[in-house]
Amino acid sequence: MTAIFRREVASYFKGMLGYLIAAFVLVFAGIYTMAYNLSGVYANFEYTLSAIAFIYLIAVPILSMRSLAEERRQKTDQLLYALPIRLSDVVLGKYLAMLVVLAVPTLIMALYPLILSQFGTVSFATAYGALFAFFLLGACLLSVGLFISSVTENQVAAAVITLIAVLLLYFMSGLSDFVSTEASASLLALCLLVLLFAVVLWLLSRNPIVALLTAAIGIGALLVCYGADSAAFEGLFGQIMVQLSVFDRFYTFVDGVFDLTAVVYYLSMIAVFLFLSVQSLEKRRWSE
Repeated sequence: MTAIFRREVASYFKGMLGYLIAAFVLVFAGIYTMAYNLSGVYANFEYTLSAIAFIYLIAVPILSMRSLAEERRQKTDQLLYALPIRLSDVVLGKYLAMLVVLAVPTLIMALYPLILSQFGTVSFATAYGALFAFFLLGACLLSVGLFISSVTENQVAAAVITLIAVLLLYFMSGLSDFVSTEASASLLALCLLVLLFAVVLWLLSRNPIVALLTAAIGIGALLVCYGADSAAFEGLFGQIMVQLSVFDRFYTFVDGVFDLTAVVYYLSMIAVFLFLSVQSLEKRRWSE
């Protein structure tokens, strides 16, 4: 893993990508710090972090698109399969390298509350709690981008699909307001999610029996629950969308609440998508 990690970090900073990502984040951080904190006379640095969260819509697809898709395009993934290391080490090494790129501007931004404290009273607990959550949010989104990169061979396709995924996560809470609150609509939406999960399972395992059994058991369980208490499904899908919103959990930190459940949620999301990335590589390894 260490060799993969060093190679990836070197590729980011021997080229321009690592510096460009760091500069991109810092430029917007500087602009919004000037507008919110200095010109607006607010000592709350967490407001700046909340305002610049949208930069992940651009930074994450660009940073993650080449991680595994480029290996597949150039056929260098065959070398990775031949190395005496586990594929989990490959995925973890690439992921940690992306975190290093994200950590560079985050650590520089850690100086901002100290600078702002010279002009007013700054709540360091809230500011650094929000900065920690800002980094976790980026780490979570990068794990999603890494998985998408693992199932594509084209960098542009990986970037576009990741952009769509991050956009959905960004607007998920707002989109929940447009979801029907009828119980039957929630049941239908949940059944479609089960089918989607079964399709992903089939793509990763190429085992139609397991995928069909998963879909049958999941949909069957939903139908049983719906028959037992249909009222519980009223507005359920909209509530699930709100709970799954990674950005809303970040805004909790901005409000001054250090939410441990959000930290667990982010770490769980990271673990799930890293696991899926490993399974995607394993599938390709044994299919060739």
